[in-house]
Amino acid sequence: MTDPDRNVRSQLAFARLLPKLFRGGQAFVGVEAALSDLTDEQATTQPEHLPHTVAGLVAHINWWNRWMLDIIEMGQAQPYPRHAADTWPEVSAGEWSKVKNEFYELLARIDPHAARPDLSNPVNHEETIGELLADMALHTAHHFGQVISTRQAIGAWPPAGGGDTW
Repeated sequence: MTDPDRNVRSQLAFARLLPKLFRGGQAFVGVEAALSDLTDEQATTQPEHLPHTVAGLVAHINWWNRWMLDIIEMGQAQPYPRHAADTWPEVSAGEWSKVKNEFYELLARIDPHAARPDLSNPVNHEETIGELLADMALHTAHHFGQVISTRQAIGAWPPAGGGDTW
């Protein structure tokens, strides 16, 4: 037999944790700090021996966050990409501002979902709303680690606003 109060408390704790996973917090540098002070040239510079630019990483995050938000908001599965390369849009010089703004627009779309009382409801045949949000948060955090490494490799870390240097 399950304790309904415990389920409610667990869901509230998860809802409080989700924004921290998307934005950063005590455990890692926040996304705003990780993206701050980057020029278009820096954001589109690919360091030697690394596969992506900061702008390319953020465009990839945007692709998946948009895809998963569409599933949550439409309540049905979206076609899965045929190739991983399909989720890595090309980002040309001069597009950094657009890519960064899209990231923040998608983040704003995520916020109301993190506070939903129905996180345990299925959104498709395989996952719940909460599972999709957690997947999005972990994917975003994973690639923001790469954003920081890429910034370090091009000599653009830490940002002027601060950030851990270790």
